[in-house]
Amino acid sequence: MANNSDPIVVAKGVHKTYDSGKGVIVHALRDVELTVQRAEVVGIMGPSGCGKTTLLNCLSGIDNVDEGDISIDGVHLEGMDDDTRTDHRAREMGFIFQLYNLLPVLSSAENVELPMLVSGVSSREARSRAVNALDLVGLAEWAAHRPAELSGGQRQRVTIARALVNDPSIVWADEPTGDLDSETAQEIMDLILRLNEQNRQTFIIVTHAQEIGDQCCRIVRMRDGLIVDDGTGQ
Repeated sequence: MANNSDPIVVAKGVHKTYDSGKGVIVHALRDVELTVQRAEVVGIMGPSGCGKTTLLNCLSGIDNVDEGDISIDGVHLEGMDDDTRTDHRAREMGFIFQLYNLLPVLSSAENVELPMLVSGVSSREARSRAVNALDLVGLAEWAAHRPAELSGGQRQRVTIARALVNDPSIVWADEPTGDLDSETAQEIMDLILRLNEQNRQTFIIVTHAQEIGDQCCRIVRMRDGLIVDDGTGQ
């Protein structure tokens, strides 16, 4: 599925530390080296507290790193100011979270179009793109419904539609099935795999679920801030 000569994520020598607040420095990431090819679906797995979400946040530019270099689709994140990095994420990346992060007072379509309106897209174009994205995930007829009127699986589909509305080349997912029953979780994974195959979008998925990891192109395993196996067999 992936082209081994076309990396979309390259991380070299990435270190990230946190102050625990009690004078103890936590080494969240230690000399991380990782390459992800375009159109891969990569699972990131490991025990709680091993650095999975920190890695996702640093790779996507949500968090800064202390040392190292990260490039996404050839663009280096270091040196960007916060506004430039935020704009880059909005234009080039999509995000899916376990807890949906949907605004309860907005309809499905309004939740999907909100990021576009914030970035200056006209209301007419934003609504058209939002409805198209909802149709892509099988929820066109639920466009006017608010989150409370949707099942957990439907809410996650709205989140995926929002992540896809700008046609990003890469989508970051943090435990996207963690709050769902096993049947619904598989429906969401089937959707991710279909979108990956149809659109050649890259998905990087943090998950505790082995059954989700097993469906990825490969699994990156972490422990104590280290990548102990990048799944390439090298």
